[in-house]
Amino acid sequence: MDKVKIFFIVDDDIDDREFFMEALREIDPSINCIAAINGDEALQKLEGWIGPLPDFIILDLNLPGMHGKKCLVELKKSKTFNGIPVIIYSTTSEKKVIKEMEDLGAAYFISKPNRLPLLCDSLRYLLSVDWAKKNYVE
Repeated sequence: MDKVKIFFIVDDDIDDREFFMEALREIDPSINCIAAINGDEALQKLEGWIGPLPDFIILDLNLPGMHGKKCLVELKKSKTFNGIPVIIYSTTSEKKVIKEMEDLGAAYFISKPNRLPLLCDSLRYLLSVDWAKKNYVE
């Protein structure tokens, strides 16, 4: 039996979190999803984490308090969490921003779609990749 996947989403927009969770339920209702509203809360929740670590951290860039870029840097410094693929989930699609996030250690970048099937396709892709073997470079 496959291990239940765990997604950890860091996004202050409740509508975006709900949309993301709806997409997860659409592709696999067994997936667990935990949420935080900014980088500070995300790191606090992760530091106190009990049980299997998340399979993915989904990180918005524009957050109150600790923004996504700073959170990504902190995650990649951590010996405990640096192996978890961090997926940037943002409204931006600027190549410069995408490149910067990849250089900081982001595994993948999803521009927030406005249609559920597009997000489901992106999530299916995430689940199909063996991130342990992938060098995070397409």
